[in-house]
Amino acid sequence: MTTFSEFYGHGYETSSIPLVIVDVHESDIWPIADNSGPGTKDAIAVGLHPVVAVGGRAAPDGRPMNVTGVVISFTAGLTTATGRVRLNIADGYIVKNYVSNIYGYNGNAANAWEAAPVIGQPVFVDDSNDLGAGCTLSMSEVNDAGVLNPMAGVIWYCQDEYVDSAQGGPNASADFPLSWTSDATAEYLVCILLANGWREFA
Repeated sequence: MTTFSEFYGHGYETSSIPLVIVDVHESDIWPIADNSGPGTKDAIAVGLHPVVAVGGRAAPDGRPMNVTGVVISFTAGLTTATGRVRLNIADGYIVKNYVSNIYGYNGNAANAWEAAPVIGQPVFVDDSNDLGAGCTLSMSEVNDAGVLNPMAGVIWYCQDEYVDSAQGGPNASADFPLSWTSDATAEYLVCILLANGWREFA
């Protein structure tokens, strides 16, 4: 019997388990389409698997204790009124997503950037306008209005970022800490180990 030393799933998928699948209304997730700041952060469309938050975007509505997860699929003919989106909200699931290097804001504008992220560093769902289109995550625990962001998870190893990762594998050298731009906003494709951090630490 053939056994595999490495798993390669869909483009966004770095692990195949664990799975905790829930259905939600499109209008209840953010920052998607009209459910974001002045700029649209991402969309629900074929081939896109953004990490999102569920529920209120204001502190009185429970933010930042929101459930967070990655979009797996959605209903055909999706609309904000009737569409449903399927999320995986399982802690420990590893996905690949773009993360902004923004680490802090001042006066509604980014003023700090993470230059050397390390394994296990928290990543947050961020609805701030400074994030580029298609990016829902940043390194900042608050948004540009000073409101706490829901924690999505932590930076984790991609499969080719383990040293001598597997027989016949990439056998890469150590990649951490990563090297990012330190004085301007940029988005980087990294692996995220999902964890509903704020809810667990409360």
